[in-house]
Amino acid sequence: MPVSIKTPLSREQARQLKAGDSCLISGVIYTARDAAHKRLCELAEQGKELPIDPKDCTIYYVGPTPARPGEAIGSAGPTTSYRMDAYSPLMISLGETGMIGKGKRGPEVVRWMPLDRLMLETDAPYMAPEPHRGQRCDSTLIPCTAAKVAQLKGSSTEEILRITLENGRRFFNL
Repeated sequence: MPVSIKTPLSREQARQLKAGDSCLISGVIYTARDAAHKRLCELAEQGKELPIDPKDCTIYYVGPTPARPGEAIGSAGPTTSYRMDAYSPLMISLGETGMIGKGKRGPEVVRWMPLDRLMLETDAPYMAPEPHRGQRCDSTLIPCTAAKVAQLKGSSTEEILRITLENGRRFFNL
């Protein structure tokens, strides 16, 4: 059953969500790519007022296409999330709660993510984790990824594997 969320999304509300929850989101959702994030962070670092209130906000990492004549915007789909990684820790510290995008996240963002929202997967057969680059990726390599996450989170590989397995089971209703 989908979880209905109305923005702004408080941290308390976000903590109630689990990996795999289907969400129906209504309310204000800001759209921004890396250039906008850079500008927001520069303003914040200069102590200047931001054009949006990041407290409890949700930002959709969107990549719009040019608008057709007479239209305000073209098609808009999610853009690669890691492009915002350099800015995400500051945005989170300013109060950003929701992020909508696609793709992997970098080490700094992984450090900030709650463990109950992480899953490890092997969907990309040619994107094996280090030190197995160049080999075909399969589920036997998940412990390599778990070890890196454990290092970033200050945890054990076994604990990361246990938690992400539980998250996966919840996500797939197993």
